[in-house]
Amino acid sequence: MNTKMGVAATCYLSVMRPRETLTFLEHCSARGAGGIQMQLSSFEPEYLKKLRSRAEQLGMYLELMGPLPTANDDTQFRKVISAGKELGATCVRCGCLSGRRYETFDTLEKWKDFVNASKDSLIRAASIVEKEKFPLALENHKDWTIEEMMALMKLFSSEYFGVCLDTGNNLSLLEDPMATIEALLPYVITTHVKDMAVKDYDDGFLMSEVNFGEGMLDIRRIVGMIRKARPKANINLEMITRDPLKVPCLTQKYWLTFGDRSGYLLAKSLRLTKQQGKAALPGFSEFSKEKQARMEDANVVTCLRWAAANLQLWVGLFA
Repeated sequence: MNTKMGVAATCYLSVMRPRETLTFLEHCSARGAGGIQMQLSSFEPEYLKKLRSRAEQLGMYLELMGPLPTANDDTQFRKVISAGKELGATCVRCGCLSGRRYETFDTLEKWKDFVNASKDSLIRAASIVEKEKFPLALENHKDWTIEEMMALMKLFSSEYFGVCLDTGNNLSLLEDPMATIEALLPYVITTHVKDMAVKDYDDGFLMSEVNFGEGMLDIRRIVGMIRKARPKANINLEMITRDPLKVPCLTQKYWLTFGDRSGYLLAKSLRLTKQQGKAALPGFSEFSKEKQARMEDANVVTCLRWAAANLQLWVGLFA
């Protein structure tokens, strides 16, 4: 059973924006992390050897982030898989959509085109990882509903094709985080664990990642469920420090890609917002870049410390 909490590079999405993998490994090691999930900054054989050697020396695991194949080119995807095997990495995390469904698409037709293109891409990816026997973890990235994500898992049924389970993202699609976790649990390869807080606003609700123990999610229960069902899955922190995200679920555009989806989900989400909503959510953009950088790093350390105190995880310096 894995007992280390790693750090996804997306924890530093706002200010630091890590570029060099070995440097990020050292940064996270100094903060007590047990591994990292990040894009590779170099594919040179000597660099890969150095990175693997240092990770092993530190007792840290490596997970990669990489792009899915396109309709005409799978070169970069194959390159990432090959490097991952050389590194002894545990998986590659991929996503179909870099943005948010309700912001990216303004017609149902555009969404359907995206779905078709994504399935073609996933077919190519699934074939490659099955042959290479290297796990691909597809994130629920504010794109697929629970039902849609489950359909993909069943379509590409394989021990090498599964989920990077994000514990908060589907809240933006009006889905209960616990329902998301329970549904996707059998397919989990790796994770983005985060706590969430919400607040209402005129067009719907605001949502923010917050430090463990300050939000609405039962992180102890969630991590326990993951460890019981998928003991080989790494537990990765994804605490993104930023301004609250708007979920404009009371606007027409929000609903354009959802067809005849039940209004029950909207009512349930708004009720949850009223029950769990905060008086205010953490601000970010009003501070100087120097303070933003300190906040970003401090929140990662705070979450690791909380994990050391509240979860049965080994997190290096804070054990």
